[in-house]
Amino acid sequence: MVDLTSLWLPILLSAVVVFIISSVIHMLLPWHKSDYKKIPDEGKVLDTLRPFNILPGDYMAPLASSMEDMKSPEFAEKMKKGPVVIVTVKPNGMWKMGPTMFLWFLYSVVVGFFAAYIASHALPVGAHYLQVFRFVGATAFMGYTFALWQFSIWYGRSWSTTIKATIDGLLYALLTAGVFGWLWPK
Repeated sequence: MVDLTSLWLPILLSAVVVFIISSVIHMLLPWHKSDYKKIPDEGKVLDTLRPFNILPGDYMAPLASSMEDMKSPEFAEKMKKGPVVIVTVKPNGMWKMGPTMFLWFLYSVVVGFFAAYIASHALPVGAHYLQVFRFVGATAFMGYTFALWQFSIWYGRSWSTTIKATIDGLLYALLTAGVFGWLWPK
C-alpha cells in the first residue's frame, strides 16, 4: 500500500496534462465542431422564446406532471405532435470561461485523486509501470467517461457526441495513467 499523500504530484500533474490536451482538442481541433446542430431559423425561435424569460436550468417538453398524466390521451397527442425537447438554458451573455475552466481542472484533480486512492490500495511502493498504468488508467477511464453514456441512453443525446467524448476520456485516462506510472513512488 502506498501513502496517498505521496501521490499529490501525479494527481496534480496529470490534471495539468489533461487540462492542456483537452484545451487543444476543444479549441484547436475540429473534432467536436459537429456536436451541436444549429436550430433552423434560430433568430425566429429565440425571438419566440425570449418573452418567456426562461430561467437557467434543464427543461423537458412536453412534460407529464404524473404517471397518470403520462397515460392521458392529451399527453400522448402532445408527444405525437411534437417537438419533443430536452434543453439546457444557460444565463444570458457570453460564457465566462474562467470558472468553467477552473471547474474542469478541479474535476480532473478529483478523477486523479480517486485513481490514486484505488491504485494506492492495490499496489505497493515500487510497483511496475504497467501495473500502475493498468489500475490508474482503468479508474481514470471510468471517471472521465461512464456517466456520459446515461445521457444518450435516457435523454437522447447524440451517440456520436457521446462516443467522441468517450474517446477523449480514453485519451485523458491514458495520459493520467502515464503520469502516474512515471511518478509512482519507488
